[in-house]
Amino acid sequence: MIKNISEEMYVSKQTIRHYLCLYLVYQDISVLAPKQKKEKELSKDEKNMRWALNKFFYTRNKNSLQTAYTLMLKQKYCDANGELLPEYPTFNQFKYFYRKTKSMQTYYISRDGLKNYQRNNRPLTGDGVQQFAPNVGVGMLDATICDIYLVDDAGNLVGRPVLTTCIDAYSSLCCGYSLTWEGGMYSLRNLMINVVIDKVEWCEKHGIIINKSEWNNSQLPGVLVTDMGSEYKSENFEQLVELGITITNLPPYRPELKGSVEKFFDLVQGYYKRHLKGKGVINPDFRERGSHDYRKDACLTIRDFERVILRCIIFYNSKHIIENFPYTDQMIAENVLPYANRIFEWGKNQPGANMISVKKNEIIYSLLPRTIGKFTRYGLKVNKMKYHCDGYTEEYLSGGEINVAYNPDDVTIVWALIGGQYVAFDLVERRYNGKNVEEAQILRDSQKTLILGENRKSTQAKIDLARYIETIANNVCHKSDVKVKDIRQTRKHETQRKHIDFVKDGE
Repeated sequence: MIKNISEEMYVSKQTIRHYLCLYLVYQDISVLAPKQKKEKELSKDEKNMRWALNKFFYTRNKNSLQTAYTLMLKQKYCDANGELLPEYPTFNQFKYFYRKTKSMQTYYISRDGLKNYQRNNRPLTGDGVQQFAPNVGVGMLDATICDIYLVDDAGNLVGRPVLTTCIDAYSSLCCGYSLTWEGGMYSLRNLMINVVIDKVEWCEKHGIIINKSEWNNSQLPGVLVTDMGSEYKSENFEQLVELGITITNLPPYRPELKGSVEKFFDLVQGYYKRHLKGKGVINPDFRERGSHDYRKDACLTIRDFERVILRCIIFYNSKHIIENFPYTDQMIAENVLPYANRIFEWGKNQPGANMISVKKNEIIYSLLPRTIGKFTRYGLKVNKMKYHCDGYTEEYLSGGEINVAYNPDDVTIVWALIGGQYVAFDLVERRYNGKNVEEAQILRDSQKTLILGENRKSTQAKIDLARYIETIANNVCHKSDVKVKDIRQTRKHETQRKHIDFVKDGE
């Protein structure tokens, strides 16, 4: 048997006999387990050095090795009078022990914190962005304040615009942009609309002629990746899931995943800054005391600057070489050129691409804020205003509530979500036409204040009226013998008399 096992397991017969004897003696299979080597026990000096490193060196105070060594001697190698003992480790010994036992991970975490380690120092293994976005269809959303001051048409300073963009993580293509004075939900709505519109037509509106191949995207990425900005966490933005979009947050401490977006901002700002010096462009010293006031150089309007941004995006998408893209054999064979638009065009036809065709109005409706509308006899009541649409008589009579999308900037129309469709209801009360929600509320409040202010006067007038009527009534003697016959003749006579009096008053 020992011979057979030896041949089968490629183990010597002597070893097998040794294991067998051990088991028979102890009757415990654990004795056959490999024995772990015991770590060499630290000396007293080594224990002190480890203690000093943990207490004084591996801390957020970021003490030097020399400082940690000095503090160790002070606390471990001095007598009660603070005199150094005859025997103590040298600094070279301390430094040798540190080098022998040091852990770079411990070093970074203890001195800079876990967050900083995760963000800036941890090993970046794997395929990075391509691992996170293996094909087109993962859109990275971000915004930045442009490094330029702009003016209005009259030459008055307005400030620095906000550029919001959606970058395809796989190909680095700029899928769309929004240039506004403020970020937030308004810029996001503009961005989403810009992503799905025809780019040739859009550029033509701004006086720029392009080929469709230079910017051929009119679909939404199936996945939208955001940071933790408040606008991205809003209920309005999350309503995009109705269109089949998946919204996810950027994994924590993974700044390299935003590299494509940050690279885009750096390149685009670099394109225009070198050519617009002295035109409102700011330099890194703009916050320093005594630096040049770049606001005084401003001369471009936001319309002028948007044409510049558009040209920069077109260049970035179709002419900027992406040098570090992980080309495959197939891409080389098919001669996919190293431009974002070419990589995107190739990628969206490959398995795993995740682009969704969405109409412009669907995006508009899905990003509008929602509220509850109530069906009443007077129509659909939304935000204390009445709306009507033909064909909903039964709903008006039956009552009930329904989800409604509305435009905070214009209350003229609301859209009720009926059977998965957005049905437009028109405003009944025309006094609110063209007003925003806030203006409509101000009008209602103003009317209410006006009425409340006159309440006391009106009540007093009612009392005065009652007293007057009672006075008239009390001064009239009641006649018990009222004649009720010949009413028609009596009425005719009184009418004629009233007419004569009227004529006399005119003379």
